Amino acid sequence: MAVASKILVIGGTGYIGKFIVEASAKAGHPTYVLVRDSTLSSPNPAKSKIINNFKSLGVNFISGDLYDHGSLVQAIKQVDVVISTVGHALLADQDKIISAIKEAGNVKRFLPSEFGNDVDRVHAVEPVKSAYAIKANIRRATEAAGIPYIFVSSNFFAGYFLPTLNQPGATVAPRDKLVILGDGTPKAVYNKEDDIGTYTIKAVDDPRTLNKILYIRPQNNIYSFNDLASLWEKKIGKTLEKVYILEEQLLKDIQEAVPPRNVVLSICHSVFVKGDHTNFQIEPSFGVEASELYPDVKYTTVDEYLNQFV
Repeated sequence: MAVASKILVIGGTGYIGKFIVEASAKAGHPTYVLVRDSTLSSPNPAKSKIINNFKSLGVNFISGDLYDHGSLVQAIKQVDVVISTVGHALLADQDKIISAIKEAGNVKRFLPSEFGNDVDRVHAVEPVKSAYAIKANIRRATEAAGIPYIFVSSNFFAGYFLPTLNQPGATVAPRDKLVILGDGTPKAVYNKEDDIGTYTIKAVDDPRTLNKILYIRPQNNIYSFNDLASLWEKKIGKTLEKVYILEEQLLKDIQEAVPPRNVVLSICHSVFVKGDHTNFQIEPSFGVEASELYPDVKYTTVDEYLNQFV
């Protein structure tokens, strides 16, 4: 049995980061999280809860900062795998992680912060087009630096889209009227965050994922908006009034919306209108699909996930 790689997560207390850290620790990897001293002593109850959970799982904290090159190199020298889950504002600054990995010289895999659409295969409009371009630039910089990588395309976070069925401004799933972006036919992929963590960690030491895009696209989580509507109607035993917002109107809404709504709408345009989750085949030359690689993982299906909201 190979020794489990030591994993460093940068951005580990963030939205998807906490799931990756937890999956790593539970899978038996010596797990390290890069944190600022201020985060460890944070009075923020949400952050404290995450930190305490990490402590209970035996996670190691390394004091350091993305903007302190020395501390970054020192942290990276202690591990085999570096996973970045930094948020939107820090995406471009991942070049600092790349240069620290190059200097450290010991990293077997780097996973930059992606966890969404495959940014090399999107048909996006602004403002999300620029964010995808930054992620694509980090991919190119990683390749140019000769760093072994995995790019994770996890598609939609279930926890973000499914509780309201992507209804603007809603806090609960609809019972009367459903707004559908686009014509409802392109297929999107919805994955529970814990499963994204599990699949990501399974991939870190796998020779089949080396220098590949890991797509998390399990068969039972691929739904068009129309499919999703039918599934929900069946669960609540009621037919909903459906309002379709077609591309022309959606593009107008994106231009008129303010952040962060314009960002969310432009992501939705990419997925629900352009079909960017599923409008291409995963070719062995560039990618692998997680549920095919790891059929033993019992992932949560969309059908199961929606039961909690009935």
